[in-house]
Amino acid sequence: MFVDKKMKKMKKILIVLLVAIGFSNCRKDPSIVNHEEVEVQPDSMLGSGFYLLNEGNMGMNKASLDFYDFKTGVYKRNIYNEINPAATKELGDVGNDIQIYGAKLYAVINMSDKVEVLQAYTAKKIGQINIPNCRYVTFANGKAYVSSYAGIVGDANAPEGFIAEIDTASLQIIRKVTVGRQPEEMAVVNNKLYVANSGGYSPPNYERTVSVIDLATFKEAKRIDVAINLHHIKKDNYGNLFVTSRGDYYDIHSNLFVIDTRTDKVTDSFNIAAENIYIQGDSAYVYSVEWSYVTNDNVTSYALINVPEKQIISKNFIADSLQKQIKIPYGLAVNGTNGDIYVTDAKDYVTPGTVHCFDRAGRRRWSVTAGDIPAHFAFLP
Repeated sequence: MFVDKKMKKMKKILIVLLVAIGFSNCRKDPSIVNHEEVEVQPDSMLGSGFYLLNEGNMGMNKASLDFYDFKTGVYKRNIYNEINPAATKELGDVGNDIQIYGAKLYAVINMSDKVEVLQAYTAKKIGQINIPNCRYVTFANGKAYVSSYAGIVGDANAPEGFIAEIDTASLQIIRKVTVGRQPEEMAVVNNKLYVANSGGYSPPNYERTVSVIDLATFKEAKRIDVAINLHHIKKDNYGNLFVTSRGDYYDIHSNLFVIDTRTDKVTDSFNIAAENIYIQGDSAYVYSVEWSYVTNDNVTSYALINVPEKQIISKNFIADSLQKQIKIPYGLAVNGTNGDIYVTDAKDYVTPGTVHCFDRAGRRRWSVTAGDIPAHFAFLP
């Protein structure tokens, strides 16, 4: 959860925090919460399964980890606590990203200032990397790269952020490099690390650049001017990056841009709201829940993009009637084996959300209850 995101969401979280403070003295020691299982739909042809990281409400220490087993069709909720009973404070406060690299699973826990490192096939904790206000993780050449806001939450005078380079064998931080304020997601192309800078702590003075880091020297080579308040950055198979901008929630709308990494120039914009994007093959799936302080309301939209042609081919990748059943789309992933589309619904941000599975034609296959604010997927090889 972030200060510059939807005020409506933050008001609800503050209410939950006040309730939590009232009960804080009742909780002396961390308790082990047993996981729950529900049978969904088996499909052994899809591989092993996926992890889902639920963000949990800020300040509530409710980040949680789910696992869906393709072979058995069983969806397991809240598996971390039972697998790791000795871990203090369970998984932590606000799960912001999850990725698998090699035999390890990396969970970025934003407000707990740590990256949890687990065994990919058992979810048993191996160790953790302490990084303040950490945001996203990506990998290249045996190294992990984690973005950090550096400053404390909501500090308008926070310093520029940094990227930490981590050896994935020793789990030690090797090098750091300064980037823009409040850096978000990253992508690696041709031994260059591209970082989306947001500046989200100091509206209307947002950042509007992508930092380019040379991985050999681990120094910032340049910054590419794109648009204000950048967030997600995804690479395609053609040397391009798709970058989302959240806008200013007033007059400057959210948008989606393309950077050609051969020239490091912005080549295209789609003029569509884009909160999240997932690229699978030649298709880019995009959704947005765009908040406006002018109307005090959200506008939800979906789009499907032909990646090599850079053309919007549909404003729907799930059926219209089913879209209306999703209150707040929040997480997004696509199964590369059969084209299944997974969309999570955060609902009201304070109660358990839902995972919906749609086939490639946008028809719902199944739905299951997840944790609070289900958000980030990682497919197990």
